[in-house]
Amino acid sequence: MEVFNPSRYSIGLNSNIQLNNFGKNVYFGQNPIQDSFQSNSPLQLFNESEIKKLISQNPDVKKILSENKLSVRLNMSELQELSEKHCKDTQNIAAQIAKHLPQALKQQVNIKNLKDGAMLHDFGKVLIPPEILNKNGALTPEEHRIMDLHSELGYQILKKSGVNNEVLNLVRYHHDNKQNNFVPDINLQILNLADKYSALTEERVYKEAFSPQKALTILYSEVKKGNIHPFLFNALVKSVQSQNAMQKVS
Repeated sequence: MEVFNPSRYSIGLNSNIQLNNFGKNVYFGQNPIQDSFQSNSPLQLFNESEIKKLISQNPDVKKILSENKLSVRLNMSELQELSEKHCKDTQNIAAQIAKHLPQALKQQVNIKNLKDGAMLHDFGKVLIPPEILNKNGALTPEEHRIMDLHSELGYQILKKSGVNNEVLNLVRYHHDNKQNNFVPDINLQILNLADKYSALTEERVYKEAFSPQKALTILYSEVKKGNIHPFLFNALVKSVQSQNAMQKVS
């Protein structure tokens, strides 16, 4: 694998880089900005009684669980930890990526929807069995399939919560963006990249935390394959460099 070197990286370095085959559609969508989510913070939804109420309001949640032989067992400790660590980290990274975009792209970002989507993107993991979420080792194909349900489960739980459609789509498609001809707009692509970087740089039960350099190297290989847009990757690099500079000053 080619080691990524930030000092040598620039947009257009390799003319063979394909500008994104992320999903079926290869462009930034331009969805009109929406903001029907009235709460000051999506954290109000990280509440056991609220989640139980939302599940009871949408029979599709229990249908998905039943079809996959899962019970309605809320993993609130996992959800609380996600809100304090991975989801919060993903939210901060996503905001920094947006901050370092070229102005023309920055204008397409709905920062509130992006931050709400980042905080809620793993909400469905509240219904994924902890023995799968926290398995100390590789998941089996069946366990991977169950794990992958968290995006749809999060979408279905939040469907009646008042969260707007753009945030719901960020939750639903933050991993699985190759179905239903859904256009992976700039908010979704930022969230996807922020989620990947956060996951790489944090410690998990099955892996050590990677350094920013190693994480960027891994993601750069995805840029070269056309799976991550170079402009977004460039913004991530700038945000990491800015963070490193701030740490040196302090």
